[in-house]
Amino acid sequence: MRNQTGADYAASKYHEFTVRQATTLTQFIEGRMSGISRNRLKDILRGHGVTVDRKLVTQYDYPLQPGQVVRISKHRRSTELQNKWVKILYEDKDIIVIEKATGILSMAATAKQFCVKTVLDEYFQRRHFKCHAHCVHRLDRDTSGIMIYAKSIEAAQVMQEDWKGRVFDRRYCAVVVGEVEHDGGTLRSYLQDNKAYITYSTPVDPTVATRDLPNQLENGARLAVTHYHTLHRSADYSLVEMRLETGRKNQIRVHMQDIGHPVVGDPKYGLEGQFVPNPLHRLCLHAYRLFFYHPMTGERMEFETPIPTAFRQLVGKL
Repeated sequence: MRNQTGADYAASKYHEFTVRQATTLTQFIEGRMSGISRNRLKDILRGHGVTVDRKLVTQYDYPLQPGQVVRISKHRRSTELQNKWVKILYEDKDIIVIEKATGILSMAATAKQFCVKTVLDEYFQRRHFKCHAHCVHRLDRDTSGIMIYAKSIEAAQVMQEDWKGRVFDRRYCAVVVGEVEHDGGTLRSYLQDNKAYITYSTPVDPTVATRDLPNQLENGARLAVTHYHTLHRSADYSLVEMRLETGRKNQIRVHMQDIGHPVVGDPKYGLEGQFVPNPLHRLCLHAYRLFFYHPMTGERMEFETPIPTAFRQLVGKL
């Protein structure tokens, strides 16, 4: 039996194509693999079966430029992460971008506590990667959505030390209690914790120009700014998008409570003494968009997940 060359090995593992004109990844694959169903294509992308210039890509509408090389795996990876808590959206040698389910911690608060980092470290171990997941930002246990984890201390430090400069669009969606009166607005206040670790809000003096506001008051309260936009309303609930200018602890939950429309399912920052039905049995807050510059390459990275269908159903809009 003759020895298998590198080219032969690649041909046995991948379909390889060179991009001739600008297009998107799904359009390109559908054009090169006639008869492939949209569901099969999505399955390949979710299963980490596509690379562009040797970089793993899972984004359906990923833009392609002439000269790039697309490889499509002929086999489903046995090391694919199949976990109800964590879904991988993107991965390269420096970072991994995931969608976190509600009900799991971003990082352990105590030794051996189950969290997203645990799931990712086990996944890396199965793939024989010599790296660990480094948490560079957090979501509350009951908040779902997009997160970045670094695969090296260096990448983590770059993100943590210049988070505001690296992350240029971070948005959440939430179902809140009641019919929000305004189409949108900006909420500004100072946030700090009391002795019971409950975050509370101190109003910002509206007579002081924004550029003159200090980021922190003498008592330790820190400036928090949330821009919101009302997407849909019903008599009982509203679907709201929030864009964070700052990233303080419990910022969205406290700001929504401040205007009398707390997030549905929030036992900590709800309406005091008032029972609010929660048909979804979860905190209705989801981090659905995260745009940032790659910590090592500087590349513009854009990730967005659909607003949960259950959120839309709750306000009567599909």
